[in-house]
Amino acid sequence: MELARRSLEGPALDAPELERVLGPEIDLLPLLGQAWEVRRQMFGNRVLVHVLNNAQNARCPEDCGYCSQSIVSQAPLKPYAWKPREDLLAEARQAYESGAYRYCLVASGRGPTERQVDYVCDVVREIKSEVPVQVCVCVGLLDDDKARRLKRAGVDRLNHNLNTSERHYPQVCSTHTYADRLGTLRAGRDAGLELCSGLIAGMGETDADLVEVALELRQLEVPSIPVNFLVPIEGNPLQSDASLSPERALRVLCMVRLANPRAELRVAGGREGHLRSLEPLALYPANSLFVEGYLTTRGSGARATYAMIRDAGFVVERADGTLADWKELGLDDAFRVEGSTEILKNSVLGLS
Repeated sequence: MELARRSLEGPALDAPELERVLGPEIDLLPLLGQAWEVRRQMFGNRVLVHVLNNAQNARCPEDCGYCSQSIVSQAPLKPYAWKPREDLLAEARQAYESGAYRYCLVASGRGPTERQVDYVCDVVREIKSEVPVQVCVCVGLLDDDKARRLKRAGVDRLNHNLNTSERHYPQVCSTHTYADRLGTLRAGRDAGLELCSGLIAGMGETDADLVEVALELRQLEVPSIPVNFLVPIEGNPLQSDASLSPERALRVLCMVRLANPRAELRVAGGREGHLRSLEPLALYPANSLFVEGYLTTRGSGARATYAMIRDAGFVVERADGTLADWKELGLDDAFRVEGSTEILKNSVLGLS
């Protein structure tokens, strides 16, 4: 448990040590055990559930190659402006009632106009006054003044992903820079907002790139880190680099956990497709996840996700710190065998 001890007690693991986590030198199951020890000591067996709301779709002038809402994507999306306030409020209430700890408002675009910031602030105030849920917003690039206005409106957390390393960033996007993203995170932090920032694996990056962004997040002391796995959406310039086996995805999660022991680590976009049958093992390094999809792509529904969490021996934590009841989440208390019980007349063991 040397990696776990170093992660928790120091000295902090350095770049070469974290790169070893991504390679074959350390067997996967012992590695998961070390990541679990860190996660267990910091978060126990609790899982935080997040729901994303695609509040404004497409219409983005940026050329981020991984995003189906970007100007360079040919994905068949139907653009729409900001959803009506009553819809956003109703969806926040629905997210809370379905067990969500945090409700995440996401809008496409380079960054919000003054009028859009006013709208977001009004919506957030109404949500916070009526729904006992944490609110995160992701609205693109921000300056100091806009970040402060979001904070005063009651926004709990600002999401703005770094996505990849500074070295690799020009291969992903050319209409803004890595420094622009760092500037937004610093504006949010200076305004008193909690930060949420993470990465996307599978975009042609090296092990060193993944480790670099994990260490950047550690230096920024980001308390919430979503780890996404590139979804190869038809029409996007960036497609899968074929690196993301289930084992590789788990190693990335373990590396980020060991580099950032105190951060909420979220297994985010692409978890279903890339982890496949090993998906429950992601809960050993990660302590949060999304349900009901990822803006423009489908994901596992709430009930199936809760069943996975329960079956793996974990519990769901609500925004008020209490544990959700399985019946409230649509599951029976008892573990039941689901599926067909029809007897096969011509089975191998019972030929007639």
